[in-house]
Amino acid sequence: MKIKKENIKTIYYTDELNDEFSEAKIVPRKIDENFKYNKNPIWDFCSLLCQNIFSMPIKVLHSKIKFHHKFIGKEKFKKCKKEGYFIYCNHTQPFEDTFIPSLANFPKRNFLIVNPENISMKGSGWLVELLGAVPVPGNKGAMKNFLNEINKRICQKHSITIYPEAHIWPFYTGIRNYKAVSFKYPVKLNKPSYVITNTYQKYGKKMNKLRIVSYVDGPYYPDKSLNERDSYIELRNRIYRLMVERSKNSNISYIKYLPKT
Repeated sequence: MKIKKENIKTIYYTDELNDEFSEAKIVPRKIDENFKYNKNPIWDFCSLLCQNIFSMPIKVLHSKIKFHHKFIGKEKFKKCKKEGYFIYCNHTQPFEDTFIPSLANFPKRNFLIVNPENISMKGSGWLVELLGAVPVPGNKGAMKNFLNEINKRICQKHSITIYPEAHIWPFYTGIRNYKAVSFKYPVKLNKPSYVITNTYQKYGKKMNKLRIVSYVDGPYYPDKSLNERDSYIELRNRIYRLMVERSKNSNISYIKYLPKT
């Protein structure tokens, strides 16, 4: 992706925890106790085909052609290939972020915890679900079904990707502060976590092109010497510090983010 100075822009933010800069404006579906996470076997087989066969050429081509994408350290996934695990990833692209985890640990099947907006697009929301999207519940009635789905996929030895920053900041080169709540899952299930930190780096003869370089780290296990709450907070802090350190490998900014004064 070629970078021209005139295309570089600045975005001002007020709340790094809650500001959303995705261009898509979608009215979210209501994810309540009537939403079916656990669908029938035919659906699940079609989902497998979409995730790991039909969509893979598109994911590979999009990553290579648009972002000249490169992984560093994806061989680390082999350590846990016989068990389910969680992947934590920074959130800076609407499509590429969903492609990267499944490319990194293929042929393991990867699911993604997403906001309801991601499955609410008319005519294509069902396809996003087929590709592995698991929407966060909208009320307590849906929470039990959501947790059962997470537990089922981990027990099936699949991976589940979580974006702890929650909101998309396109081309952001830092790591935003994020909450610890999403780190409860590996603690409750006593499963490992991996980290994918996406960075933006220069390349080309004139060093005027941008590429995504993704660093894979892990596995990281919960500290069982701590109580549950302290354990998931400790895991959050450990992974956050790692992502911040990896993000320092970014050396080009396509969009600059500055706090409003």
